[in-house]
Amino acid sequence: MTPKDPLLDLIQNTSDIHGLLRASFGFDIGRKQCGDGLRLASGAPLEAIAGDFAGGAFFLCPEESGCRPVVFANSEGEGGLLADDLAGALEIIIGLAWQDCLSFSGGGDVKVMQTSARHLERYLARDNPNIAEERARVAAALSLRALPVADLVIRLHAAASRTEPAYVVTTEGGDVYDPPFGEYSEPRHGGWC
Repeated sequence: MTPKDPLLDLIQNTSDIHGLLRASFGFDIGRKQCGDGLRLASGAPLEAIAGDFAGGAFFLCPEESGCRPVVFANSEGEGGLLADDLAGALEIIIGLAWQDCLSFSGGGDVKVMQTSARHLERYLARDNPNIAEERARVAAALSLRALPVADLVIRLHAAASRTEPAYVVTTEGGDVYDPPFGEYSEPRHGGWC
C-alpha cells in the first residue's frame, strides 16, 4: 500500500482539530485498532485509520486512479464505501449525520435520505448548538469544502450505492458485512418529532 493520506498527518499534528473530530464527529485517529481482521471481499487489505464511539472503523483502501477510497464498517456488521478519498469522506463526516442518514434511508432511497437528513440536522443543532462553528473550524483547518447537506446526501448515496462488488467488507473468516443502507425511513417509535 502507498503511504497514508497527508490529511491524517495534519489531523495528528493539530490537537484541537483532532479533538473536535473525535468528540463531535466520531472520527478518532487514536482508535486504529477498531476493525482488526477486516478486508475487502476481493482480498485486498484495508488500512484502519480511525474508529468511532461505537466500535466502528474507517479504512483506506488500496490506491485506485491516484486516490484511496474510504470504507466504513460498523460493529453491527454493516459497511461500505463512504467516499473516493479521505477529503471527501471527511466532508461527509463533518457535514452530515451520515450514519443515521444511512440507517434511515428506506433501503437506499435518496429522497428518504434527504428527508432523514433534514430531521437529523434539526436534532443535531438542538443537541449541539455549536455544530455549525465546529464544522467550519474543521473544514477550514483541513482545507475541506463546506457543502450543503443536500449535496452531501447525494454524494453519500452515490458512494454507498457503489459498495458492491468492489467495496464489500469481509472478515478474515469470510463473513460478509451487510450493505450500509438501513431499511427504515424514520425511527420506529414516534417517527420524526
